[in-house]
Amino acid sequence: MFDKLEDLLIRFEELMSELSEPDVANDPVRFRKLMKEQSDLTPIVNAYKEYKQCKQNIEDSLALLEEESDEEMRELAKEELNDSKARVEELEKELKILLLPKDPNDDKNVIVEFRAGAGGDEAALFTAEICRMYIKYAESRGWKTELTSADENGIGGFKDATLLINGAGAYSRMKYESGTHRVQRVPETESGGRIHTSTMTVAIMPEVDDVEVQIDPKDYKFDVFRASGNGGQCVNTTDSAVRLTHFPSGIVISCQDEKSQLKNKDKALKILRARLYDLEQQKQHDEMAELRKSQVGTGDRSEKIRTYNFPQGRVTDHRINLTLYKLDKIMNGDIQEIIDACIAADQAAKLAKMNENA
Repeated sequence: MFDKLEDLLIRFEELMSELSEPDVANDPVRFRKLMKEQSDLTPIVNAYKEYKQCKQNIEDSLALLEEESDEEMRELAKEELNDSKARVEELEKELKILLLPKDPNDDKNVIVEFRAGAGGDEAALFTAEICRMYIKYAESRGWKTELTSADENGIGGFKDATLLINGAGAYSRMKYESGTHRVQRVPETESGGRIHTSTMTVAIMPEVDDVEVQIDPKDYKFDVFRASGNGGQCVNTTDSAVRLTHFPSGIVISCQDEKSQLKNKDKALKILRARLYDLEQQKQHDEMAELRKSQVGTGDRSEKIRTYNFPQGRVTDHRINLTLYKLDKIMNGDIQEIIDACIAADQAAKLAKMNENA
């Protein structure tokens, strides 16, 4: 591990030197590439430099204890020694996590697809609430959201919907949300006061560009239609909405949130690329079932990941056995604690796997 860290430290210094060269600033593509690499290496290099400093502090404290006779100075040296030893242990754990292979999609924007499951209108209402939960969460992180399509059921629920989230590191956080979400509560339409159980599914996909997924224009067609639902008079009186049909996969995508037909076409193609990329990823997940089981549900759409129990005000994440009694806050977008716990569990599983293979 430390040989690799030394190599990364050397590479970081090389990057700093390259970035100071005048020619680099005149080459935007190279400059962005070097800046991205520098940004990725900075947290690792900073942690390793602190680790080396703490190791040096330990040596200095031990030497001082051997040489120093003044009791007050010896106490200060002991305190420094204990603090540095404790910090070294923390940094070793941090460095192991920082050296874990990074998901190449982590920095990407995401496309979220929602679909009501069992439960009829109640499932559709819950789907709309989960969609709003993620919009609130995205807003709390300063991310931009766009609801590109929503098939409403007439009482405020969504049979299905598609949400775009644009923000730095969005996929690294949101990828743990894929799966089946279950709600337990008394529906407004239930006169007998019985608790019902309904479900909906969430699919999280990284946004990919046309270099990563190439689509032949001969493989799809666009149809245009008049948008429906809320939106200004221009939206509802012009044929700006589009429906994209991809022949090889059978995927059909509707997009109507923009007044411009061209912008809706661009968004529909963006969603299609993500869907095709996701299909390939799902195929790879199926081929690597054992690996998938060792991770914290970051791709199996059929997995029941979470239950929202309204009568008891609790939310339980079944993958990590986490239960929180703050349902109202969570439904209002306060899901960071759950996501952080999923990240920690995923890292622990990967570290355990790495130690097994060491």
